[in-house]
Amino acid sequence: MDEGGAVMIPVQGGKHFTEMSVGKHMLDYDSMVVLTHFKGHPMGGFGGSMKNIAIGCADGRIGKKRVHAAPDNEDYESWLKGEPFQENMVESAKATMDRFGKRIVYINVLRNMSVDCDCVGIEAAPVKARNLGILASSDILAVEQASIDMVYKLPEAELHDLKERIESRKGLRQLSYMKEMKMGNDQYELITL
Repeated sequence: MDEGGAVMIPVQGGKHFTEMSVGKHMLDYDSMVVLTHFKGHPMGGFGGSMKNIAIGCADGRIGKKRVHAAPDNEDYESWLKGEPFQENMVESAKATMDRFGKRIVYINVLRNMSVDCDCVGIEAAPVKARNLGILASSDILAVEQASIDMVYKLPEAELHDLKERIESRKGLRQLSYMKEMKMGNDQYELITL
């Protein structure tokens, strides 16, 4: 989306950003389908739909740097594993959500869930968690909360590595900050199709 450059779009109610740089071609579309492989993530703890649009829609020259940038005099490695990085991602995602309004749907595919992101490639840790299915919603917080709840119900042998990764990176802050930013509802009803 950033082949033709970038454009700034507003972040409503953020404490870190008032605007986010996204690919200019995003403005050419009036709706979005977010199809995400839900899994662990080296920095986010877990990667679901929110992380997907937070990083995926931020343009490569400015937006991604803004999301990943630590404040001056911060230890970068520690900062990346803390709540402010999670909040940066949430605010970046909110800019995209606000751009599309109700014309966005989120699909999380909970299968082959390693503690690592797909970007790690063949060096990713082996998958220990069973496949749980596919979740879809027009409410990003509901689909992310439901995904985490399903993962956290796994037996300890399957859950341990994912839970350690999520919690050591303060990944659950994604959910609480999305709720604070009024990005959805963490109460949901699972409907099996």
